[in-house]
Amino acid sequence: MTSSEPLDPTAAFVELGRIKLSDTNLDQILSRVAELAKRSLPGATEVSVTLIRGDRATTAAFTGTLASDLDEWQYENGHGPCLDASNDTATLSLPDMAGETRWPGWTARAVQAGVGSSLSVGLPVQDKVTGALNLYSVDVKAFDDDAITLAQTFAGYAAVALANAHLYDATATLARHLQTAMESRAVIEQAKGILMAERHCTPAEAFTILSKLSQDTNQKLRAVAEALVATANPTNN
Repeated sequence: MTSSEPLDPTAAFVELGRIKLSDTNLDQILSRVAELAKRSLPGATEVSVTLIRGDRATTAAFTGTLASDLDEWQYENGHGPCLDASNDTATLSLPDMAGETRWPGWTARAVQAGVGSSLSVGLPVQDKVTGALNLYSVDVKAFDDDAITLAQTFAGYAAVALANAHLYDATATLARHLQTAMESRAVIEQAKGILMAERHCTPAEAFTILSKLSQDTNQKLRAVAEALVATANPTNN
């Protein structure tokens, strides 16, 4: 259950540290990070989390369309504070959006959307994955030095949670792939055994037969092996 009630930053840090990777997934953690940031960081009207994998940037979580729309403009045009903060693992504060000159196209759009100031804090998620915590405010100069320091501290806790979640997710995916590979190998070995018994051929010859069947029927090798095992008469094995 989520809440829009303000939250003490210390309580947010504790909650980030209590996230159990086995009980949730990466998307849920990202959404939780954005929600906790909005509730606990002073000045934030809306929050988003940018993730960059390779050369592809996405808004992985957001608390409102104001944040996601301004993020997406940056991705489409290839520049903006979210991208720069992600790429450089830097903190970029825009205290007065109307007077900002570093990204004129984007800042004009942000002003038009009603944003007075913003803050982006880089997140070092993993070697090949970077990101940024983006805070948007309808007020000018919403993020003073104390707010920036607090956001950087929050980002540090969030980066650890996201890095662990990303590693857990990658490890779980690898385990699933390995399990699938082992199951494929097992059924292929069964099919080879059936062919060796029926045709009195060697293991290499049995595999060649399976491979040719796979090519001739335009099916994966595992599918051919499963079909052979399913139709084999156990009394002939």
